[in-house]
Amino acid sequence: MHPEPERRWRNPRQAAAWVGASGRVPDLPEVTFGALAIATRLRAPEHARMLSSLRTALQPLLQPLGLAGLLTILTVGYSMRFVEAPSRVAAHLLLAAYLALFVLLQFLPEHRRGWRHAALLAMPLVVLALCRLSVEVGASQVLLVIWAACTVAAWPVRLAAPVVLLVNVAFFLVLRSLGFHDPLPMVLINLGFQALGAICVYYAESAERARAALARVNADLLATRALLADSARDAERLRMARELHDVAGHKLTAMRLNLRALAADPALAGRADVALADRLAGELLGDIRQVVQSLRDDRGLDLATALRALAAPFPRPSLHLTIAPGVRITDPAVAETVLRLAQEALTNSARHAGAERVWLRIDHGEDGLRIEIHDDGQCGADLREGNGIAGMRERLAALDGALMVGRTERGGLRLLARLPA
Repeated sequence: MHPEPERRWRNPRQAAAWVGASGRVPDLPEVTFGALAIATRLRAPEHARMLSSLRTALQPLLQPLGLAGLLTILTVGYSMRFVEAPSRVAAHLLLAAYLALFVLLQFLPEHRRGWRHAALLAMPLVVLALCRLSVEVGASQVLLVIWAACTVAAWPVRLAAPVVLLVNVAFFLVLRSLGFHDPLPMVLINLGFQALGAICVYYAESAERARAALARVNADLLATRALLADSARDAERLRMARELHDVAGHKLTAMRLNLRALAADPALAGRADVALADRLAGELLGDIRQVVQSLRDDRGLDLATALRALAAPFPRPSLHLTIAPGVRITDPAVAETVLRLAQEALTNSARHAGAERVWLRIDHGEDGLRIEIHDDGQCGADLREGNGIAGMRERLAALDGALMVGRTERGGLRLLARLPA
């Protein structure tokens, strides 16, 4: 037998074709010759998890505003090559500072409002300084378009509009100080592009808020429907139990009495069929009583399904629900109150604490039902109770309950509600 000649493949498909035809994997160094084990290996699960984590981490920059901002900054950076040599290093440093502020703004959570405001106020200052160094190029003022879009996305329009106008006045003064005789047309052109970007972002944000509100309303309806359906099923079970007890049980009892009267008749005494009918009637009556008792056993409302339906549309935070095994909530009013507590807690954690996870536990305490909710967000040291917390207290007070509000050891929001048993 002659040894197999050395084979080299230009790509993995040639290696796979040779192995498929010969049925053998060549005994050659994998790295050198690209054997099938490396050439055709599928992506490992850990690689998929790594890519998923990376994609999640970069999610803010993958949004339309983030991508548009990065592309604009890169384009302006390319134009910096035309800046005069003495100012080129300073221009690149200012552009890097603007890029850092833009990226920081995309990654800062909503509850870091102070940092977000500082970044938004610093960005136009960097652009104005960059305009003084690269006014001949005429590209750095495009960064104000991205800044105006970020401002409308972060601030209310009534605050963002005056600030944008004030920055453009400063841009006008910078151009005048650099010797431009009539900089107003350039300022107005740039202001028009800023308005276009701001309007696009404003309507995109409005549509996103409307979609989120619609999803929350839909989840609210689904959760309420789940409770109503469960309550209707319990009412139907109770009605069936009453009907079986009052109709079938009554008639079977009457039949047993008649069978015993027949058995006591001397003409029928000792008849096996009469005794068998009496015994079967007794067994059937016992079975019906067991069925009635099982139908009357109150299993409580399916609160877990309703709570998970309520939390489903929230992309953040996720709900971690724990209901103690012995907890049974039969009163629809109590179930509705727990549902509203969870809804308000999820909303507060998403809007004000920037939480990623919310834990909700329902169990029995010493004085009744105990509902504990906490998250992994960051709340301020001074907790100010708004309309949401006030609504929680009112709902609990209507059922003789109470609410305690505090902070966890890590700074998250903690709610502890108690309802009488």
